Amino acid sequence: MIECVQNYTSTYARKQGYNWTKKRWYEHVPKSVEKSQGGRVTILWNQQVQTDRSIPNNKPDIIIRDNEKGILMLIDVAISGDRNVIKKEAEKILKYKDLTIEIQRMWNVKTKVIPVIIGATGTISKSFRTYVSNIPGKHEVKELQKTVILGTAHILRKVLI
Repeated sequence: MIECVQNYTSTYARKQGYNWTKKRWYEHVPKSVEKSQGGRVTILWNQQVQTDRSIPNNKPDIIIRDNEKGILMLIDVAISGDRNVIKKEAEKILKYKDLTIEIQRMWNVKTKVIPVIIGATGTISKSFRTYVSNIPGKHEVKELQKTVILGTAHILRKVLI
């Protein structure tokens, strides 16, 4: 899962003009807060959102805030069993519903929840491409599936050998 988050943050950040020292996305270790030059876009990784009300689910994997367009994206990445991909997507959307409402009220931005759920063997839902297309930057679905499958193979090798 960490590899998918690294892929997303590095791809989007390169588009926004962030300076990277690494050439490949998998060598990049995301900082908890990244700001673009000029402060137009902020990427938060694994950060808790402070709200007026107490909300239990307030820590999505990635938060992208575009101050110029007034858009905030809550991206939650999960690798699940192949049978649970659609169920997991619905869970993620419901999980952050309260946080979405609270952020819209407090910060006056349009907020979207984007679940990025891939099965352990690369299975994706019919709506996966739609969700991924909402995330700025170019994201190859095949590359994400490949990353997940290689991660699954790595875990299996560790367990079985």
